[in-house]
Amino acid sequence: MSDLNAKPESDLAAAEQLAAGALSAADEDAAMADWASALAEQNGNDEINPAAGAVFQPLSKVAPTSTHNDIDMILDIPVQMTVELGRTKIAIRNLLQLAQGSVVELDGLAGEPMDVLVNGCLIAQGEVVVVNDKFGIRLTDIITPSERIRKLNR
Repeated sequence: MSDLNAKPESDLAAAEQLAAGALSAADEDAAMADWASALAEQNGNDEINPAAGAVFQPLSKVAPTSTHNDIDMILDIPVQMTVELGRTKIAIRNLLQLAQGSVVELDGLAGEPMDVLVNGCLIAQGEVVVVNDKFGIRLTDIITPSERIRKLNR
């Protein structure tokens, strides 16, 4: 019974002890060297230095990236901006009875600032204006990032 990938039972026991943390430091180093040579053999790499252990480059040698380029990547992403007059809950029975000319009562008061939402997240409040026969909104209060985070946690 010859299996090319089979390990002797002593190596298998050493690997199990290594995983269980039951080996001394010298035995641990020997087991790691055995595993390193086995991996090198499997990958066809004859040279390996298990003591090197440096897999990643130091962070100081990594070239710094420009944050200006990072912000440019997101500037063209479209978002949905919504201005909300108010909200209400209505039963389906009452919804089906709505017709042209029906009035739906909202929770917002007349003259109260309207909520401006971006992708469903409140970012500002404002008032309705008319410019060139089109409706618009004049922002009166911008929600600070800390307030937005606090509202998300609720």
